[in-house]
Amino acid sequence: MFQDTQPAPLNDGPGLDAWQAFRVDDPREVERLLRQLREDAVPVHLSSPCGQHAATTLWTFDGAGRRLSFSADQRLPQMQTIVESDEATAVAYLESVKLQFELHDLMLVHGARSSALQAAWPQPLYRFQRRDAYRVRTPERTPATASLRHPAIPEMRLALRIVDVSIGGCALALPADVPPLQPGSVLNEVRIELDADTRFVATLQLQHLTALKPGDSPARLGCCWVRLDGTAQRVLQRYIDQLQKRRRLLSLGRA
Repeated sequence: MFQDTQPAPLNDGPGLDAWQAFRVDDPREVERLLRQLREDAVPVHLSSPCGQHAATTLWTFDGAGRRLSFSADQRLPQMQTIVESDEATAVAYLESVKLQFELHDLMLVHGARSSALQAAWPQPLYRFQRRDAYRVRTPERTPATASLRHPAIPEMRLALRIVDVSIGGCALALPADVPPLQPGSVLNEVRIELDADTRFVATLQLQHLTALKPGDSPARLGCCWVRLDGTAQRVLQRYIDQLQKRRRLLSLGRA
């Protein structure tokens, strides 16, 4: 998959001390990480003890009231099942960092145009450095694109902006006026153009759709590579490495 959303087995180790190095207990740091999840509309993957899974995004958080609010599609039966279990594990990625935290006191709140999943403030939050599949955001000034045919409407050609990319997959931005795609859809012969030197054709599978803002139609497509040949893997890895190196140099320049 594009993102390994399997929660770390925090309760299966020799004790809590085994994970102490990964705990984030500072309230200011927890709030900073949650703010980044919200501002970047990062996909958050929920899993319940009964095996149900759902993708969402963090809409708001209230440090004083100790509550979080996530987007919720009330039409998804698994979302209702997760709420009924009253607990879930949340996993999200900030670049190469995996965040994991437990959600309790779950409640679905319905509005006129959208619904929200509310939960108690996470404590603690765990942060793991991800080493196997770095995800980088593509530069906005030189948009990367994925050109393909709509899987349900073959005569419709699409050129979707690539929001971020990893060696495991990519996220695409879907305009509001384009008919939605269904999770599980296979996208064949997708022409990927990351920059002038990084172009290849690949097959993608749509893993999930998430809304970028409350009330929006699904606008972010999380995809994994299905078939990526050796040449494409090499140019993709080189692109990711170069982008990471460039951003590290920019960070050092601002320091």
